[in-house]
Amino acid sequence: MAQTQPVAAPMPDAALIAAWQRGDEQAAAELVRRHARALARFLAGAGAPAADLDDLVQETFIRAFRAVGRFRGQCQFRTWLLTIGGNVLKDAGRRRARHKVVPLEDTLRTPDGDPYEQAVAGEVEGRLGEGLGRLPRMQREVFLLRAQQGLEYDEIAAALGTSAGAARVHYHHAVKRLKEYLQ
Repeated sequence: MAQTQPVAAPMPDAALIAAWQRGDEQAAAELVRRHARALARFLAGAGAPAADLDDLVQETFIRAFRAVGRFRGQCQFRTWLLTIGGNVLKDAGRRRARHKVVPLEDTLRTPDGDPYEQAVAGEVEGRLGEGLGRLPRMQREVFLLRAQQGLEYDEIAAALGTSAGAARVHYHHAVKRLKEYLQ
């Protein structure tokens, strides 16, 4: 009977950060692998143009790795990374505002499945995106961190520099406004 080797538990983010600081490039690659998709979802939900998403994710990781020595572990690494991503997105928005660009039309989605269901889903998705765009910045960010990323209110508070109670209030108002908008 062959003996199976126990599967090693994945290294926690803090251990990967320490390994990267000691020069282990694979540790940095693992941090990117773990968190890039969630970061991209957060940025897209916060209004990042799809064409800029890869660049924004890359810029976020560049800034995070440059500043990793200042990460003190008061929150999860992902929460800290999403905070940096939000700042990268704000900076990109300021640059865009200074340089008006007329975007080319996006290509149409490929038709898969029932056309009626796709149309309804596309309409709801569009209305939700519009509704998110109409929310004040703090409500939008709290909503995305809670609903999309599944963060707890204390983590959201740490990421956005507010209190857990204020994060709850912002989330409540965001949900209320989105429901009103979607009706």
